[in-house]
Amino acid sequence: MERQPRRRRRPALSCLECRRRKIKCNRSEPCAHCVSAKLECTYKVYSDEPAIRYQPRQDGLWAETSSPLARVPSPLAQVQQLSTSRPITQITDHLSESQVGISSSSSTTAAPAGQDGSPNILGSKDTQPPNRAQDVEPGLVSIMQRGLRPDKPSAPSPINGLSESGREILSRQLGLQDSQIILNKTRILGWSLRIGTAPEFAPIVACYVAAASTAKGTPPQDTELGALHARIWTLMQKCKGMAKSTKIGRPSRLLSAPDFDLTPPSREVADTMATLYFQSFESTHRILHAPSFWKDYQRFWDHPESITTDLRLKVLLVIGIGSSLSEHIDRDAGLRNTVQQWVYAAQTWLSGPLEKDRLDITGIQIYCLTILARQIFSVGGDLVWGSIGSLIHCAMQIGLHRDPKHMPAMSTLKAEVRRRLWATILEIVVQASLDSAMPPRISFDEFDTEAPSNVNDDEIDESTTTLQPHPKHTYTSTSMQLILLDLLPTRLRILNLLNGLHSELSYLDALTLNSEITDQYRTCSGFMRENEQAGVTAFHRNLLDYLVRRFLIPLHCPFAGEARSNPLFYYSLKVSLDSAMSIIRPEPDEGFSRLMAVSGGMFREGMRYALTVISRELIAQAEAQRSDGTLHRNTQYIQLLKQAVNDMLSLSIERIRKGETNVKGPMFLSMIMAQAEAIEAGTECEFKVAQAAKDSLELCYDILRTRIGTISSPCPTNTGLTPTSLDGSQGGYGLDLDLDWNFFFPGASFS
Repeated sequence: MERQPRRRRRPALSCLECRRRKIKCNRSEPCAHCVSAKLECTYKVYSDEPAIRYQPRQDGLWAETSSPLARVPSPLAQVQQLSTSRPITQITDHLSESQVGISSSSSTTAAPAGQDGSPNILGSKDTQPPNRAQDVEPGLVSIMQRGLRPDKPSAPSPINGLSESGREILSRQLGLQDSQIILNKTRILGWSLRIGTAPEFAPIVACYVAAASTAKGTPPQDTELGALHARIWTLMQKCKGMAKSTKIGRPSRLLSAPDFDLTPPSREVADTMATLYFQSFESTHRILHAPSFWKDYQRFWDHPESITTDLRLKVLLVIGIGSSLSEHIDRDAGLRNTVQQWVYAAQTWLSGPLEKDRLDITGIQIYCLTILARQIFSVGGDLVWGSIGSLIHCAMQIGLHRDPKHMPAMSTLKAEVRRRLWATILEIVVQASLDSAMPPRISFDEFDTEAPSNVNDDEIDESTTTLQPHPKHTYTSTSMQLILLDLLPTRLRILNLLNGLHSELSYLDALTLNSEITDQYRTCSGFMRENEQAGVTAFHRNLLDYLVRRFLIPLHCPFAGEARSNPLFYYSLKVSLDSAMSIIRPEPDEGFSRLMAVSGGMFREGMRYALTVISRELIAQAEAQRSDGTLHRNTQYIQLLKQAVNDMLSLSIERIRKGETNVKGPMFLSMIMAQAEAIEAGTECEFKVAQAAKDSLELCYDILRTRIGTISSPCPTNTGLTPTSLDGSQGGYGLDLDLDWNFFFPGASFS
């Protein structure tokens, strides 16, 4: 008997031409590449089945040349019928330029036309009537419509949904084509942050759009609701004006060099703050060798006239970072502004052109301290990814990426300091990459520096010639850095799948990486609990937990968002909620609580992730229980979520008191609570949401007015020239936005 040919196990979804050229096929009929190249587009799912051919005609149209008898469903339809999953990870080659901006009629949705009525990507005019709110907030309406419009592509069946990658899910939710991106003002908003545009937030979106519309004199028909919207917009503009007035004297606003106040606090206060730094941040970010620093610190006070600029900046940065955990910063309202001056001074010193004396270990230490301080004190904390590129280059130029054993002979202390610094830089890189949703720009192929030795600082000095590292199960001052270093490979893989240009995160990838990182961290967490007597504090456990656990929310966010329509993704929703609750409710510790109340950068971003997950779950759960008729039968879970949102609301108001100038965080949380309460009461939520927004803005306005009246921000004597924009949109570092609208509605200008 003649042997039957072996059938390909996995159906071929791409056309033959794209498979031959090994490029990504958009699976249209014909596909975008063949349309652009004017080639015959042929699909053949299995080798033993007839092919479907599309050929270009003279009139520019395409004709199917297959026999009608040979006509079979499209490849995508066949795969859906067969419920065949795609590979775990599909790393595609570069897209051809012809694919960008081409719409697929079978599986994608066209992006909305430009605001000026220009043709959209399909070449047709947008015939929808203009929206007055869009004149006030350019780009706002179209971005919101991507997440809330009813004509979005529908989700596939639950089984077939498992074959979608995270990028495909988010693109479907936002109505994006292949290779399209979203700009947040001037910056790319990476896909790992596109978790806004949720239908649960529709009443809040509507309230804000209505408030913005009042600026054009178009209030809604309900006069009472219209008055609320007008008041909301007026209060927002007042708060924005007060925020601008606090930023005029910033050094980053000056064209010429400002004069910085580099005077330290009293010796007693400085000693306390420097000690707090070594007891807290130095545990995970090994930047300094403690005995060496304390010698320089003593010299700083004994002979201030002979102190060099680099030593002065190093000491001031250590004092400033430690002040974020000190009670003194609560009593001295101007200390935060003073520390920000030190951070500006350090950044200016690092940015000096052609200064080779800064390209050394001390310069790298100051660079790391500056980046850490910028995030703690919100001095351009969301822009550190760009600065880290320069840090990596400087570190590699002095050879930190090569292990000291490959270099000329040096002391054991210097070798260990170099290894610690490189491990610290790697940690800073992965954290900034997660926050900015940008590639980490480092791989294990680019360095061979070994891990630091597991020793305490007092066990090594300039006279040390040989080291006897402790076993890994023994806790030392380097243990936490070694734990983070062990978790680095898994976190780098997560970042590459989340932020890589051509990488695609599948659900199996997410589950595999989640299992790896949780298994590793479970072991490390047990180690930390066992060594409490050796010096491990609640702050250490909270900081380590925060730096690791926050990677899980972006990892699961595209799949968690689908869990309500596809129960097969429920595990992602559970992991996201567990991680979010752990982030907002850490182990009780006064210092860590104070840090989360004043810090920006990576310390704010994790809170932002957690807030999004919890607030969306609160609204979704309330609506689900109301639909099921079980809303008032079992309220424990909803009460837990409401308490979590209330805790975040209290924290966001405290941030305003501590120096934050963006009032949209408290306003959003207040609107969420009002919406949830309206759902529970079974009433319309529009008025309650607007009333909550107005009340929150009035409270924040009073706080800002009181704070500005009591704090005199140090203004440099050299005023120079200021930029035309005072809202931070052009240059400068500016205070970071706290839980801002741009996160929930990417690309919208909510300034």
